[in-house]
Amino acid sequence: MSPAPSLRHYGLISDCHGAALVSRAGGIDWCCVPRFDSGSCFARLLDWPRGGHWSLTPRRSTVEATMGYVERTNVLETTLKARGAEARVYDFFAIGEERQLVRIVEGVRGTVLLDTEMCVRFDYGAVRPWLRRDGDGLFRVIGGDDGLVVAADAPLEVRRDHDLAGEIAVRAGERVRLVATYGDPHRLEEPIAGPLPSELDERLESTIAWWRDWAEQVHPEHRDHRVVRSALTLRALVYEPTGAIIAAPTTSLPEAPRGVRNWDYRYSWARDSTFSVRALATLGCETEPDRFGRFIMRSAAGHAADMQVAYGVGGERRIDASELPLRGYRGARPVRVGNGAIRQVQHDEVGEIIGLAWRRAQQGRPPDDDEWRFLATIADMAARVWREPDRGFWEYPGEPRRFVHSTAACWSALHRARELAAAMRRRAPARWRREQDAAFEAVLEAGYDEGRGTFVQAFGHRALDATSLLLPVTGIIAWDDPRMVSTTDVLRERLGDRGFLRRYDGDDGLPGREGAFLACSFWLVECLARQGRAREAHQVYERALEAATPLGLFSEELNARSGEPLGNFPQGLTHLAHIAAALAMRDGG
Repeated sequence: MSPAPSLRHYGLISDCHGAALVSRAGGIDWCCVPRFDSGSCFARLLDWPRGGHWSLTPRRSTVEATMGYVERTNVLETTLKARGAEARVYDFFAIGEERQLVRIVEGVRGTVLLDTEMCVRFDYGAVRPWLRRDGDGLFRVIGGDDGLVVAADAPLEVRRDHDLAGEIAVRAGERVRLVATYGDPHRLEEPIAGPLPSELDERLESTIAWWRDWAEQVHPEHRDHRVVRSALTLRALVYEPTGAIIAAPTTSLPEAPRGVRNWDYRYSWARDSTFSVRALATLGCETEPDRFGRFIMRSAAGHAADMQVAYGVGGERRIDASELPLRGYRGARPVRVGNGAIRQVQHDEVGEIIGLAWRRAQQGRPPDDDEWRFLATIADMAARVWREPDRGFWEYPGEPRRFVHSTAACWSALHRARELAAAMRRRAPARWRREQDAAFEAVLEAGYDEGRGTFVQAFGHRALDATSLLLPVTGIIAWDDPRMVSTTDVLRERLGDRGFLRRYDGDDGLPGREGAFLACSFWLVECLARQGRAREAHQVYERALEAATPLGLFSEELNARSGEPLGNFPQGLTHLAHIAAALAMRDGG
């Protein structure tokens, strides 16, 4: 068994370009720079012996470590205590022009001794770098097309030819600073200089200020600390140069222990991202929805026929999957980079994209002429494809089906496109209304099982699916419609797993039993709350919150028996579902 810690013991840091996971034990065990989807420089999480890491380990085994975020930021603060000595470690990506991963050790009382070891392994552990010393505590780390400049105001030495290591002693009132700055390896042949200690101290303060300034956008009535943490996590997943929003900052963390349900989520899914920006906009954060809308239009080249399910964070269309020769998190293989879902057909994304434009128009920002032409092609697509099978919300691995939620999303696309056309005095083709009415009838009649009192996963199938809880989000049915109330109860009973919710029943063709899907529990909360069932909503909400890590982060899934997080981490879809549930709880009592 791999010694990799539970995901419960990791925190996320990000500069909205790249990201890293830092363990409570002081290890940076996953890091991708300069972009979220770049090859890793530290990947011990996926291969403990070979993946690479940057550790900061107290000398005394009896040290008590407590990790938390600096309030209203994505800066990690770990407090180390032992025998009258105490120190704080700040881990963060500096917000600014450079991609800088910074670790600052600050003495509080007594003397704390630590060992640090940096084992850089570029390209997912494939490249052991060349090291070059450029002065005391200053090194170039170069391998392939990657490079880092490492600087420290503590002595570091080259060990085993490819690694850096040193000893740190920090006393009360002192600071020791370490920083790895990403750089073009071809330019690293030029003379270099590390940042001054005072500059790194200033970057800590400016990074804290940047995150807090962003968090100030959240409406005061929404500033529950758990909601703000989810909002900060979603913001950490936004790729600043383009506005793309990734699903998660990791790849191949398994949905089933030691299984094969391992995927790369470091890309931008159109549907999930529109969910994210809707959640942020509801909280009062308006910039992200506008930027993501432009990102999707650019990536699709302005036409629905050119849309795909997911894109690289720069808008790249070719992100095909391949497998890496890594051992996997706790032995779960294969380890994948890229994602084959880009070739799938998923009809539900059309509803989300038009829904995003509709909500922007409701806030006084209607689409311009070019945007409307793009939206009209999406509505045309919805009218054309809603009767055809697709892979659905879950990228279903079995045979394509006519998913009920996908049909409802197409209905939503047509309904809101017609509303936009009327408000903007644009022409809406008559077929939009005809196909909207036909899709409505299909969902509410053929998609509902009268005998069991529930909407089903797909037309012609009896399987149940938690996406039925999202039907009111599309607008096709009211939250408190008797059919939705009954569906909520049936799904809670049939898909329930020790107080959480699985996403569907039946065999999907993949081996291994996946965990409870955490977003589904929050969808259940929203349904109950908006149906006026406040006491039940509160019970389910409190149970769902038990899946949060001590830092308030949510994984994709959960082993409901053991409480172990499963899937890529932290998961944007879960955090946005948490926000929606919390707001529904507030609105519904």
